[in-house]
Amino acid sequence: MQCVRLRHSFAAVVAFAAMLTASRAEEPGYGPKTYDRTLDALVAHEDIANRGGWPKVPAGATALKPGVQGPDVALLKQRLMLSGDLPPASLPGDIYDEVVVTAVKRFQKRHGLSELGTVGRLTLKALNVPVEVRLNQLTATLERLKGNGFNFTERYVVVNIPGASAEAVENGLVQRRHLAIVGRPDRPSPVLQTSITSVNLNPYWTVPMSIVKADIIPHMRKDPNFIAKSNMKLLGAENREIDPASVNWASLTNPYFYVRQEPGPTNSLGQMKIDMPNGEAVYMHDTPKKTLFRNDVRFNSSGCARIEGVRDLASWLLEGTEWNLPAIEAEIAKGERKNIVLKKPVPVAWVYMTGWQDAAGLVQFRDDIYGLDTPQGIVTSTIQPRRPKPKPAAVPAAGARPVAARPAAMPIPAARPILPTALAVQ
Repeated sequence: MQCVRLRHSFAAVVAFAAMLTASRAEEPGYGPKTYDRTLDALVAHEDIANRGGWPKVPAGATALKPGVQGPDVALLKQRLMLSGDLPPASLPGDIYDEVVVTAVKRFQKRHGLSELGTVGRLTLKALNVPVEVRLNQLTATLERLKGNGFNFTERYVVVNIPGASAEAVENGLVQRRHLAIVGRPDRPSPVLQTSITSVNLNPYWTVPMSIVKADIIPHMRKDPNFIAKSNMKLLGAENREIDPASVNWASLTNPYFYVRQEPGPTNSLGQMKIDMPNGEAVYMHDTPKKTLFRNDVRFNSSGCARIEGVRDLASWLLEGTEWNLPAIEAEIAKGERKNIVLKKPVPVAWVYMTGWQDAAGLVQFRDDIYGLDTPQGIVTSTIQPRRPKPKPAAVPAAGARPVAARPAAMPIPAARPILPTALAVQ
């Protein structure tokens, strides 16, 4: 009888669905269940495609506001209904009412946009992405997950590059969610797996040589005081400081020094760096430009990931030690450099997912910002399994008797190939 009553009460159905969603909402977007959920989303979107897809929303929809009535509202409602954001029972009518506002907010949440309830430029763009493109995004995610070499351990951190977001996961549940700023298309963030090993407070920033050539030198040609204004130093052999005025910036192409930015609130790394040794020389860090986190499009870095609320993430990484959030804050306030090594490294994955279904049943989409949802792009943006470290050759102990040679009749097993050290993942 209870099921019958629910079937006849839409409000009750919504409340029941919300209760189920709440119980699962803290599961990570990237985890052991992501593949099966995304496969369900693919099937649903194939059905939408087989029925003709969804209509294009006209540009005039950006002028729509709650209370407005007209054919553009009716078309918007049809589009939202076909993608599951508007209940079919609410389709009749052409008024931009609270039901439409709620549906637009749901759509915006699924696409990583500010939940305003009105159709802005980015929302209109997302509404008009063809269902065939969405199918390709879901397929690309499934292909990456099929070849996924990341081991979902008890505790891990994940950065989804297209989503410009990060999650800290423990025992299958998300403990921290963070907005992130990742690499712009001409300086993309890499897909990788490694481990977080330490937290650096009030860090130096040693500017990568690529950025020295692409940014610092051009700045110095325009403004000879740029180095000083940026709290930077030029350091040569044996860390000897070099006067910027002694450098011929106009003709400099191959710097004979490196550039280091001193600790402080204006440091490009902010006041915290989360170290995760890897061959791409990227890491997670703070930033003095915190207003950038307010943007829906957050592809502004040179490859590293800036993390909103990075001190909260650090306190989670350091749980079980004396370094809780107040202790971290107090140490940062001293203005001195401090390196805190984690008791146990925490695995971290930087992944590339543009379409997936989350634990709440929401099908999430993000722009393919680097153009990697192609057959070749999928291969290069899939986390590969770690290669085992080569076993060192056994060295006989001093004074040990030599091992007797095998009899000639006994076949000798083929030698096991050993990977070169340079290929072993540390």
